[in-house]
Amino acid sequence: MPLYEYRCEPCDHPFEALVRNGSDVVRCPKCDGVEVAKQFSVPAAPPSGTLGYAPVSAPGLSMGGGCARPGCGPGGCAMN
Repeated sequence: MPLYEYRCEPCDHPFEALVRNGSDVVRCPKCDGVEVAKQFSVPAAPPSGTLGYAPVSAPGLSMGGGCARPGCGPGGCAMN
Protein backbone atom coordinates (compact mmCIF):
# COMPACT_ATOMS: atom_id res chain seq x y z
CA MET A 1 0.00 0.00 0.00
CA PRO A 2 1.90 3.02 -1.26
CA LEU A 3 1.95 6.37 0.49
CA TYR A 4 1.60 9.27 -1.97
CA GLU A 5 2.07 13.01 -1.57
CA TYR A 6 -0.75 15.31 -2.69
CA ARG A 7 -1.61 19.01 -2.74
CA CYS A 8 -5.21 20.19 -2.43
CA GLU A 9 -6.09 22.53 -5.29
CA PRO A 10 -8.71 24.68 -3.46
CA CYS A 11 -6.88 25.21 -0.14
CA ASP A 12 -3.26 24.55 -1.25
CA HIS A 13 -2.70 22.12 1.66
CA PRO A 14 0.10 19.53 1.15
CA PHE A 15 -0.56 16.08 2.64
CA GLU A 16 0.19 12.38 2.33
CA ALA A 17 -2.38 9.66 1.70
CA LEU A 18 -2.23 5.89 1.85
CA VAL A 19 -3.76 4.54 -1.35
CA ARG A 20 -4.97 0.94 -1.00
CA ASN A 21 -6.26 0.52 -4.56
CA GLY A 22 -7.04 2.55 -7.68
CA SER A 23 -10.69 3.09 -6.71
CA ASP A 24 -9.87 4.94 -3.46
CA VAL A 25 -10.97 8.59 -3.44
CA VAL A 26 -8.28 10.83 -1.96
CA ARG A 27 -9.67 13.67 0.16
CA CYS A 28 -7.89 16.66 1.69
CA PRO A 29 -7.71 16.29 5.49
CA LYS A 30 -8.03 20.07 5.91
CA CYS A 31 -11.05 20.96 3.74
CA ASP A 32 -12.35 17.48 2.74
CA GLY A 33 -11.99 18.45 -0.94
CA VAL A 34 -11.42 15.89 -3.68
CA GLU A 35 -9.66 18.20 -6.15
CA VAL A 36 -6.14 17.05 -5.33
CA ALA A 37 -2.95 16.85 -7.40
CA LYS A 38 -0.39 14.08 -6.92
CA GLN A 39 3.05 15.55 -6.26
CA PHE A 40 6.40 14.21 -7.39
CA SER A 41 8.38 12.84 -4.49
CA VAL A 42 11.76 11.27 -3.95
CA PRO A 43 11.54 7.60 -3.02
CA ALA A 44 13.26 6.48 0.16
CA ALA A 45 16.46 4.59 -0.59
CA PRO A 46 19.48 3.57 1.46
CA PRO A 47 22.57 5.76 1.09
CA SER A 48 25.02 4.58 -1.55
CA GLY A 49 27.66 2.18 -0.26
CA THR A 50 25.71 0.92 2.76
CA LEU A 51 24.35 -2.49 3.57
CA GLY A 52 20.78 -1.24 3.13
CA TYR A 53 20.46 0.60 6.42
CA ALA A 54 21.62 3.84 7.94
CA PRO A 55 22.49 4.45 11.59
CA VAL A 56 19.68 5.84 13.70
CA SER A 57 20.49 9.35 14.82
CA ALA A 58 18.92 12.58 15.89
CA PRO A 59 20.27 16.08 16.51
CA GLY A 60 22.26 16.03 19.72
CA LEU A 61 22.31 12.22 19.87
CA SER A 62 25.70 10.66 19.31
CA MET A 63 25.90 6.94 18.66
CA GLY A 64 29.46 7.00 17.33
CA GLY A 65 28.33 6.60 13.72
CA GLY A 66 27.53 10.18 12.84
CA CYS A 67 24.43 11.30 10.99
CA ALA A 68 25.02 9.04 7.96
CA ARG A 69 26.04 11.96 5.76
CA PRO A 70 29.24 11.61 3.74
CA GLY A 71 32.13 12.76 5.92
CA CYS A 72 30.33 12.03 9.20
CA GLY A 73 31.42 9.43 11.65
CA PRO A 74 33.92 8.96 14.45
CA GLY A 75 36.29 11.90 14.36
CA GLY A 76 34.44 13.95 11.74
CA CYS A 77 31.23 15.84 11.11
CA ALA A 78 29.82 17.01 7.79
CA MET A 79 27.87 19.74 9.62
CA ASN A 80 31.04 21.63 10.65
